[in-house]
Amino acid sequence: MLQSRFESLTVREREVVMLVTLGMPNKMTADKIGIGENTVKVHRHRAMEKMQAQSLADLVRMVARLATTQSSFRLARPA
Repeated sequence: MLQSRFESLTVREREVVMLVTLGMPNKMTADKIGIGENTVKVHRHRAMEKMQAQSLADLVRMVARLATTQSSFRLARPA
């Protein structure tokens, strides 16, 4: 179920999730992927809704659980 929620995220939402769950602030995330800070907030909000996370800490736990249970787990688009 958690995996299906994660798969519902867009590529950009996954990029944002990856960076914010690593502790990167919104402004730095925006600079890193070349979008505006408000756009990061929108993607982060949508990702949290789709993942059904109540807080950023909740989202971090979900991503950690996915990463440890899936050997092929990837957050961002393939290189």
